[in-house]
Amino acid sequence: MNYILLQAATGAAGANNGWSSILMIVLMFVVIYFFMIRPQQKRQKEIKKFRESIKNGDKVITAGGIYGKVKDVKESTITLEIADNVRITIDKNSVYANAVDSNTAAEATKA
Repeated sequence: MNYILLQAATGAAGANNGWSSILMIVLMFVVIYFFMIRPQQKRQKEIKKFRESIKNGDKVITAGGIYGKVKDVKESTITLEIADNVRITIDKNSVYANAVDSNTAAEATKA
């Protein structure tokens, strides 16, 4: 008789344990989504918006660390002037950020 009651109690606890395991897995996915996936999607949208807003005269930095001034913008490429009369054509996807003028940055640190 005690054995039957013990089995019934363990069976009910096992069912509860199953639901709590499923709940923990779902909770882990929610946490991963809000702390990892969603911020990455927001960053990608910002980068895409920046690349679409590039215009002639902007100073940018490429993925390879090259600083340049935009001279021509096409659908998928950008022509950068990296020195006097030195121009390179790069893919739009390799531009990551606006470049701050080095003289302006140096003056800002002195102040």
